[in-house]
Amino acid sequence: MQIVDAAATRRHLGMAPLIEALRAMFVAGCEVPLRHVHRIDGAHGSEGGTLLLMPAWRAGARLGIKTVTIFPGNSAAGRPGLHSTYLLLDATTGAPLAQLDGNEITSRRTAAAAALAASFLARPDARRLLVVGAGRVAALLAEAMQAVRPITEVQVWNHRPASALALAARLRDAGFEAHATDDLAGAVAGADIVSCATLSTTPLIRAEWLRAGTHLDLIGSFTPQMREADAACFAACRVYIDTGEALAKSGDLLQAVAEGTFNESQVQGTLAELCAGTRPGRANPAQRTLFKAVGSALEDLAAAELVWSAIGPASVS
Repeated sequence: MQIVDAAATRRHLGMAPLIEALRAMFVAGCEVPLRHVHRIDGAHGSEGGTLLLMPAWRAGARLGIKTVTIFPGNSAAGRPGLHSTYLLLDATTGAPLAQLDGNEITSRRTAAAAALAASFLARPDARRLLVVGAGRVAALLAEAMQAVRPITEVQVWNHRPASALALAARLRDAGFEAHATDDLAGAVAGADIVSCATLSTTPLIRAEWLRAGTHLDLIGSFTPQMREADAACFAACRVYIDTGEALAKSGDLLQAVAEGTFNESQVQGTLAELCAGTRPGRANPAQRTLFKAVGSALEDLAAAELVWSAIGPASVS
């Protein structure tokens, strides 16, 4: 079995090829059981966290299992809130093929899936991106969105201003015109794409801030307790989801339903339907669109197979 470290995993997951690998996998499909979610209680009054187990496979091809731990309290100590590992196996024999860096797979496929959705839902001329959050996924959104839209300006907002300043500096070093902002309402109003990658449990984005033509991207929250946008956003926008699992797992969607601003019949399509062309994306420049994702093991498998196709089976035992 090959051990693929973070640097090697990252090296083989360039945004453009990863977006195309996701597009192909959403069209082809694979077996994706519902994820297992387990609560890990904290010790000595600590917040605790969540364990996710996410399998997916293609019969006669590859089988993958991702383990994810999410401990939101880590951010207060300057540590990442999410850690994961990925095991890729032969789906015919069950033999382990590779262990890959799950953090790189998770963060890069999450950003790439957002960009894939934006390729259908954001205006073709979208150039101003607002990144809400400053963590591992947020740091990748400018690169991902630039692969599908002509992004020229990036603003960063975070509930910890120092983190927003640090990410903006990193993006400038990478060649983006980027700066931090503490005016979230104004930044939302001026953006073509608003991309949220946070673990927030209270709404950050308000519908009245969204101007005509904005694409709102909610990819950070993934449990019923998490929310990144108020319920009115779901009434104001054409809503798309990554998979049907979002309807059961997304706090944003569940709260919008509970508050009476949205119901499941208003979902305009899934990412698989957009990729297959069976549901239309943006219809005109004035529409407000919203993409809500909770992540899918399909995306992890597509990313792992992309890495495996590059490193080859030379060390399989």
